[in-house]
Amino acid sequence: MNNNNSNNNNSPRSRRDFLKRIGLGATVTGLALAGCESAGRKAAGGLSSSVAVPDGKMTYRTNPKTGEKVSILGYGCMRWPTKPDENGDDDVIDQETVNRLVDTAIAHGVNYFDTSPAYCKGLSERVTGIALSRYPRDTYYIATKLSNFSPSTWSREASLAMYHNSLKELQTDYIDYMLLHGIGMGDDAMKTFEDRYINNGVLDYLMAEREAGRIRNLGFSYHGDIAVFDRLLAEHDRYKWDFVQIQLNYVDWKHAKEVNPRNTDAEYLYNELDRRGIPVVIMEPLLGGRLSKVPDHIVTRFKQREPERSVASWAFRFAGSPERVLTVLSGMTYMEHLEDNLLTYCPLDPLSEEETQFLYDTADLMMTYPTIPCNDCKYCMPCPYGIDIPSILLHYNKCINEDNVPASTRSANYASARRAFLVGYDRSVPRLRQANHCIGCNQCSPHCPQNIDIPSELQRIDRFVEMLKTNPS
Repeated sequence: MNNNNSNNNNSPRSRRDFLKRIGLGATVTGLALAGCESAGRKAAGGLSSSVAVPDGKMTYRTNPKTGEKVSILGYGCMRWPTKPDENGDDDVIDQETVNRLVDTAIAHGVNYFDTSPAYCKGLSERVTGIALSRYPRDTYYIATKLSNFSPSTWSREASLAMYHNSLKELQTDYIDYMLLHGIGMGDDAMKTFEDRYINNGVLDYLMAEREAGRIRNLGFSYHGDIAVFDRLLAEHDRYKWDFVQIQLNYVDWKHAKEVNPRNTDAEYLYNELDRRGIPVVIMEPLLGGRLSKVPDHIVTRFKQREPERSVASWAFRFAGSPERVLTVLSGMTYMEHLEDNLLTYCPLDPLSEEETQFLYDTADLMMTYPTIPCNDCKYCMPCPYGIDIPSILLHYNKCINEDNVPASTRSANYASARRAFLVGYDRSVPRLRQANHCIGCNQCSPHCPQNIDIPSELQRIDRFVEMLKTNPS
């Protein structure tokens, strides 16, 4: 990996109204409901000790097309904080807290904000627009996406209506970084791509918008089918991609296909973009938070090297070190997460070759733990039968990392692990939302960016739970 350290009115919307607007009808697409985080669900991240974030030290990367200086830390706006509404019946985005987070980020040099019409039940763009509109438009860069996932939104009219609504919600007359969203997802990814963007003329329209200056940079975010990725790069001379967004972290660099055969190692994705000179935007640097919640012996491994550095900061340094990386996205719901990431990138200390190898070795160790590759993106939600899919998978992964998933009653820690798993399960997931209620309808799996066979995993976890319940010792 080559290094470069150039410094230079939020009213709640009903679920039905939102589904209708984004074109989902009665068939719920989980990606459209990718959500924000309740203030009551703060996750432990192994953060650095409380050290003041230095002013004026943000690392920037240069966009080769425009010469713009983009902060190496990008703000992902998929998980804005929420609070109970006035009736206590539902969560609404906490605009005041969002404004404080944006203020802190901008004060320390963050200038790239990534959102989508599909995030936070369709409200992320509006809330992000409110927060950013308090600053001069030329002081920040907005990235958003054409998130036309449902076939009902594949028509030219519906897709362009979504694009123009993004401009309205974001209170702007141009988009700095526009993405085709989630390219490569699904069982028939190539046909889906063609129906969403080619056959309806939408990609041609977006290219014309780029020519007119209403889109400054045009790219795509990639998930899944490598044939689609390869095709779009093979046609780079035609589309002239200004940037591409990929999943990259120190586990996925070499082990993505081991985690899921349908995924592609980040090393291949990055190198293909690098050799074409295409700037890279990084998503999932923490692998959905899993690289901040690693097994205890992995935590010890990090702390022995750098006691004051957070576990998460290692992953962010890895993601930011390749020289073609333009920015690294992080969905920072809490101020402590933002501050820790600012410490990592103000300025970025790129990894040495020895440190990079240390992370490769760490990834090899982590692959001995069979966690489920859930990134807690909530694209699978809501389940039509009320199952809390992400919480189930995350609880299982947590117990794997803490060695609380005993292989059999003969395991030395069976009794304590059994209790930890079952008690934690009931605390994390209400009984009516647990895995035993899955009927295998599979409305969830097609929307999973990690291509997890969710019904199979839920059934496997349910069998494990029943084994623990029927075998107290």
